[in-house]
Amino acid sequence: MATTRNPSKTKTGNGSFARSDGKDDFPKERELIVVAKRDVGLRVAGEGLTSAEGANVKPLSDLLAAEGAEMAPLFGLSEERLKAEAAALAPSSKMEVPDLSILYHVRAEDEKLDKLCKALCELDFVDGAYVKPAGEPPEVLVEENKIETVNDMLPIGDEAPPATANLSTRQGYLDPAPGGIDARYAWTIAGGRGAGIRIIDCEWGWRFTHEDLLQNQMGVVFGSSSSSDNHGTAVLGEISGDRNAFGVLGIAPDAIVGAASFVSSPSAQTIRQAANRLNAGDIILLEIHRPGPRATGVGQQGFIAIEWWYDDFLAIRYAASRGIIVVEAAGNGAQNFDDAIYDVRPAGFPAAWRNPFNPGNPSSGAVVVGAGAPPPGTHGRNHGPDRSRLGFSNYGRRVDVQGWGREVTTTGYGDLQGGGNRDFWYTDTFSGTSSASPIVVGALACVQGVLRAQGGTLLTPASARTLLRTTGSPQQDAPTRPSTQRIGTRPNLRQMIQSATKVWYTNRTITRTFASPHSQNVYVHIAGLGWRKIKPIGPDGVTNMLIAACEAFVNNQRVNVYADSTFIHQMYVI
Repeated sequence: MATTRNPSKTKTGNGSFARSDGKDDFPKERELIVVAKRDVGLRVAGEGLTSAEGANVKPLSDLLAAEGAEMAPLFGLSEERLKAEAAALAPSSKMEVPDLSILYHVRAEDEKLDKLCKALCELDFVDGAYVKPAGEPPEVLVEENKIETVNDMLPIGDEAPPATANLSTRQGYLDPAPGGIDARYAWTIAGGRGAGIRIIDCEWGWRFTHEDLLQNQMGVVFGSSSSSDNHGTAVLGEISGDRNAFGVLGIAPDAIVGAASFVSSPSAQTIRQAANRLNAGDIILLEIHRPGPRATGVGQQGFIAIEWWYDDFLAIRYAASRGIIVVEAAGNGAQNFDDAIYDVRPAGFPAAWRNPFNPGNPSSGAVVVGAGAPPPGTHGRNHGPDRSRLGFSNYGRRVDVQGWGREVTTTGYGDLQGGGNRDFWYTDTFSGTSSASPIVVGALACVQGVLRAQGGTLLTPASARTLLRTTGSPQQDAPTRPSTQRIGTRPNLRQMIQSATKVWYTNRTITRTFASPHSQNVYVHIAGLGWRKIKPIGPDGVTNMLIAACEAFVNNQRVNVYADSTFIHQMYVI
């Protein structure tokens, strides 16, 4: 039997609330961001505000003093250190490294922020100043004019059994495509559980003491965890639920997973801190959205992906410039990112801002994830045709890929298994772009793990997006929600791995061969794979493999080939 909906709340030291029913109650704080003009050389240090170029910054000092406000570099480091960091990164980066030294954060009483922002925008050396609405995890659905709060599940009152049952059969998202992402196929390949890959989830709270989250965890690496930890715990369960005989199975349980907190820190600062703890090929997950220009104040209608705000956009680009794959929830605002309103530069945004939802503009480099329906009948419920856009999910050309937005079985919340000890809680109904995004993170970690195990080149932010967009189970139509409202394909790990890595294909038929005269350009057409080029291994490698291929073709013999999406690396005639 479920507990009642009259929970008591106790304020914690970090501004969040711990609730007796486990329902999350996140701290919410607006942010005032200032973008300085580069030619001013603004400096903020212990001695106060100065200008490296000799500009008069006294009006800014006076304004802050009059309002009892404090201004500091957004990323916590001096302008010189941030510039030096960018200069050191630039030679090895595959994309332009953003200048983070021009961004500042102003702290003041919330009721003063709007007035301060307006005054800051009038100063000659300020390129932009804007108040960011408070970020929230995507957990309120707006579907066909109906507001529904999700991820507010209440724990079952009955105590957990002495031993938790194996719940993995309820995790349909692990199953073969098209219903799932075929995680179990990835697990049959060396590295396919994400070994050697690190992941950081950016949000508010997590329960690293959960019985199914004890392996391969690095805990909170930046900030402090909110006591409202169900949401983050559910996210972690999808990605990294432990390899054991009970509970859930994570998609990439061999990956090392940690957390970076938005509690008491600007979101852009948290993203940068997470990026600096990772290496190229690792993954950041952003479980946050905030109200955009069409927000109605009703639930999370109009909430959008955070890259729309300039400082968050630059922080994501910074992570991408380090080779880190950023996965970003599209948000639950039921918005069309192709709407012209998102091309309009809001008051206070800097002149350099361009709508990041428009593919014709510079991209943040993040993988943006929408929410699709699971197969009808999952857990006895029906949310529309499999892989159709769920009505609350944001959509548009900017959205790269989808994950399950309903019926996700994972750790936390306690509506599947509850009781008095939250370390034993599980849910059957984690939802939203919140549940969709970790599925994509897990899939990418599996591919990266295979590539690492093979000694191959890891996916970059750009190649990860391309791989997700060119593989997968296609989006389907639903009544009033056609597939032209793009949320992309659902990942298919079998296709992703076979496209990105070297895999053994057994018992195959060669249908044609082609050799360019007097060259090493030799191609073999293999049934079910298509054309592949023989990759030279030694001086006679191409010739020997071509002879074997021709013999197999003429004699109608089968072959085993070790190939990726471009090359044949080895071949044996059966």
